[in-house]
Amino acid sequence: MSVESVFPQLEALLPHVQKPIQYVGGELNSTVKPWESCDVRWALMYPDAYEVGLPNQGVMILYEVLNEQEGVLAERTYSVWPDLEALMREHRVPQFTVDSHRPVKAFDVFGLSFSTELGYTNMLTALDLAGIPLESRDRGLDDPIVLAGGHAAFNPEPIADFIDAAVIGDGEQAVLDMTRIVREWKAEGRPGGREEVLFRLAKTGGVYIPRFYDVEYLPDGRIARVVPNRSGVPWRVSKHTVMDLDEWPYPKQPLVPLAETVHERMSVEIFRGCTRGCRFCQAGMITRPVRERSITGIGEMVEKGLKATGFEEVGLLSLSSADHSEIGDVAKGLADRYEEDKIGLSLPSTRVDAFNVDLANELTRNGRRSGLTFAPEGGSERMRKVINKMVSEEDLIRTVATAYGNGWRQVKLYFMCGLPTETDEDVLQIADMATRVIQKGREVSGANDIRCTVSIGGFVPKPHTPSSGRRSSPPRRRTPAWRSSATRSAATRSTAARSASATTTASPASSRACCPAATAASAPSSAPSTRTAAASTAGANTSPTTAG
Repeated sequence: MSVESVFPQLEALLPHVQKPIQYVGGELNSTVKPWESCDVRWALMYPDAYEVGLPNQGVMILYEVLNEQEGVLAERTYSVWPDLEALMREHRVPQFTVDSHRPVKAFDVFGLSFSTELGYTNMLTALDLAGIPLESRDRGLDDPIVLAGGHAAFNPEPIADFIDAAVIGDGEQAVLDMTRIVREWKAEGRPGGREEVLFRLAKTGGVYIPRFYDVEYLPDGRIARVVPNRSGVPWRVSKHTVMDLDEWPYPKQPLVPLAETVHERMSVEIFRGCTRGCRFCQAGMITRPVRERSITGIGEMVEKGLKATGFEEVGLLSLSSADHSEIGDVAKGLADRYEEDKIGLSLPSTRVDAFNVDLANELTRNGRRSGLTFAPEGGSERMRKVINKMVSEEDLIRTVATAYGNGWRQVKLYFMCGLPTETDEDVLQIADMATRVIQKGREVSGANDIRCTVSIGGFVPKPHTPSSGRRSSPPRRRTPAWRSSATRSAATRSTAARSASATTTASPASSRACCPAATAASAPSSAPSTRTAAASTAGANTSPTTAG
């Protein structure tokens, strides 16, 4: 049975909102399939505004992987701005996809990619707008399976009452396995209802279904253990890891936005993982091991992507792109190939001690010099040793001197405040370092028009990191009044969630890895070994991972 588009109702509202273009769809390389020709249908969401969500590599990869499959349909949805949300509620327009403007509630799977915990509340808004019950226990046979993935789903307990399933790790193969299970269940006439399809997913050992596990907590809020409460459910939930990135050269046809977005370039993920071991960095811990894409694979993706999009800049993405073992050859090869076309190259994530003049020259061969971003994280050398960020002030000054001396005029530095053992003196040294950077830039460039932007985020302890036992503030323990005491460990879940993932800043530094560009990389995953459900939440106090 066909599902009608809500665009006729939506169109009447668009003249009354800001940036209506972000809701109309029709981007270059987007895909719209006939509803009736498909038997498994996915709605993929990056729970943020269109301008942030569209460039996300994780959602873009899964969107393409799914739509390549015969009989499978995938569409995208994003968070709407408050002006449109108010009008949608007033006129009873449900959460919709931007591809064909179909109601999200009509899909089989509603997959969300969480880069940080800040997306949790946007998920609740989307569920409410879609008419999907907020809590999983209240959903019926015709409601979609609400699936969480992404870095902030590695500890799924904060949202366990609101999701039906979570996939930990890389999502390319995981979404295909889930599609097969859902297809078989539907072909059999949906026997056993919603409980049966979730049980089939759980039995694979690769999908965590919160309702099938009881979570026990210690008095201080940490998880004691996670125990299956149903026969046939595995004790261990495996993390998905794609070992050969060249086998998954996605996206092949990157989306080209209609509205302005935070990243307007063609991006290629050159490797997943990180070997640096910064003590605060969740992404560096959960995306191990390092898996590099080959030079040939990178070159082919760049060539196809540029032809498909018309972009004039290529971003080489990873947690620390300059750490690719052949980054010099990669940059030189691309610079040689596209020198006449004036295609710019950028490394959005750059380690201070991995940047050098040769790499700088290749990145600026065609005259394009976008800003460079470095992340010393700690203002003082003592603080950097505490967090295992082994970058000296001399390293930073030498690196920025190289950059300014080779024509760059803008450098951005990322720092954190609230780190363990931090003192006021450590914080004041952030300003001292920025001053030295500017002075050195003027000295080596002979100009006064150089810029140094300093960004400071609050330290938020993350699960799976050595810093996870550190709290930036004392935990508050309160049982929400709206929760029923009959809910499965609901009060203790909520308490642990609050101490596990309370985010205190709009840019949670400890989920950022070495650079914010890490959130744009396709969803990597953690170590290749099998993890228990308890391990994915232990130490509780943000790939594509599924839906991101």
